[in-house]
Amino acid sequence: MEDQARELKALMGKDKEHKTRIIAITSGKGGVGKTNIAVNMAIAYAQLGKKVILIDGDLGMANVNVIMNIVPKYNLMHVLNHQKQMSEIILDTEFGIKFIAGANGFSNIANLTKSELEYFAKEFSSLSNADIIIIDTGAGIANSVLQFVAAADEVYVVTTPETTAITDAYGIIKIIATELDDRQINIKLLVNKVHSGDEGKRISSRIITIVGQFLNYKVEYIGFIYDDPVVQASVIRQKPFIIVNPTSKPAMCLKHIVGRIEKTEISPDAGVSNFLKKFMGSKKKYGA
Repeated sequence: MEDQARELKALMGKDKEHKTRIIAITSGKGGVGKTNIAVNMAIAYAQLGKKVILIDGDLGMANVNVIMNIVPKYNLMHVLNHQKQMSEIILDTEFGIKFIAGANGFSNIANLTKSELEYFAKEFSSLSNADIIIIDTGAGIANSVLQFVAAADEVYVVTTPETTAITDAYGIIKIIATELDDRQINIKLLVNKVHSGDEGKRISSRIITIVGQFLNYKVEYIGFIYDDPVVQASVIRQKPFIIVNPTSKPAMCLKHIVGRIEKTEISPDAGVSNFLKKFMGSKKKYGA
């Protein structure tokens, strides 16, 4: 095990020259379109010529593959259980992105042993040649969600105009602000299923104001996505809406959001090695 730890330490320093932007997309509740946004955002990045890896980080109800009509033979569970290497489960897709399927049915990442976590970290380090890694976390505040959120360079909280979604978005931001108070997480708010740009700004302003007032925490607004029938139609077809109708309002909104992200400077701490250090460190905080 000591040899494995030394090997891991060496691997975690490999990506010093190449900065991989690692984004976690999360939400306080299900049904807000988080997974759909993650998939389409990954494709929008690929259309800019970026090397993109999309990871289904929902370790209980993984479903990213459904939106892309992919039936993966292997998933993260096989890596976590030492059955496969990361290179054996990563899939090329017709959309120009690489995809790693989630560990469907996995209950709690906190149950992983030190050896299992070290093996996962060693395998994850092989992804350091990517420009962008997007992790679609599970909804809510499970330990696995918080571990991905704590380790990511940027966290995008997705909400909608529904009162329950707004309340739950504030709830997960509060958890991040209070439970992960050892560092300032870079949180950005994305409002989905709006009928106008003004509605998106109004909702985001309400959440940002309350977060600042009661939590003394900074959250930025990154943009909105229109409510449009093309999104539901694409889900039924199991094909991303940015592919089904690239000039639709939701597709154009998402491209604009990606453009805004690209104009922001990557954190000096960005990259796979720092992600792994934070991910492994958060095990101590959320472990059983």
